[in-house]
Amino acid sequence: MNRFQFVADHQRRFGVKQLCQVLGIARSSFYYWRKTAPARAARQGADTKLAARIRRVHRDSDGTYGVPRITAERVARLMRSLGLAGLRLRRRHRTTIPDQSAAKAPDLIGRDFTATLPNTKYVGDITYLPVGGGKFCYLATVIDLCSRRLASSALADHMRTELVVDARAAAER
Repeated sequence: MNRFQFVADHQRRFGVKQLCQVLGIARSSFYYWRKTAPARAARQGADTKLAARIRRVHRDSDGTYGVPRITAERVARLMRSLGLAGLRLRRRHRTTIPDQSAAKAPDLIGRDFTATLPNTKYVGDITYLPVGGGKFCYLATVIDLCSRRLASSALADHMRTELVVDARAAAER
C-alpha cells in the first residue's frame, strides 16, 4: 500500500490534512493522485494486456527481442517488472588473424599480478578505437603492477608489433 492509499483509507477518521502532515506528503499531491486514479487503473489494465503480448513476443523470439529493439519506455518498464530482458546481439569486429604456425607467447608473469617494487612487472593491453568511416586507431597500454597505474601508452593507425614495442619502451623511460 502506498502513502496516498493510506490517506484515502483513513481520511474519514483523521482528516486529509493531518494524515498528509504525518506522512510528509503535500495535500495537493494526494488530491492529484486521487484525481488521476481512473487513468492509472485504465493504464494498469492495458499494461496487463500488453505484458501478455510482450511475454509472447519475447518467448517466440527466443529471448532476443527486448527493450533494445522495441525501445518504448512503457515496454521497458513492463519488461523490467516481468523480469525479461532482450539479448544485445552485436557484431564483433575481428581485428587480428593470428598466425597458426607462430609459437605461443610464454606467460612470464605466471598469473601473479602483484609486484612489491615499482617498475619490476608490467602488463599490457591493446584495443581498437573506432574513428569513423570504418577505420580504427589502436591503443597499446602498459600498466605497472606495483602501483596499478598507467606507465605508458602508444597510439597508431596500425596494430603491428612496433606499436607494442613503442609503448613498452616508453614505460622504461
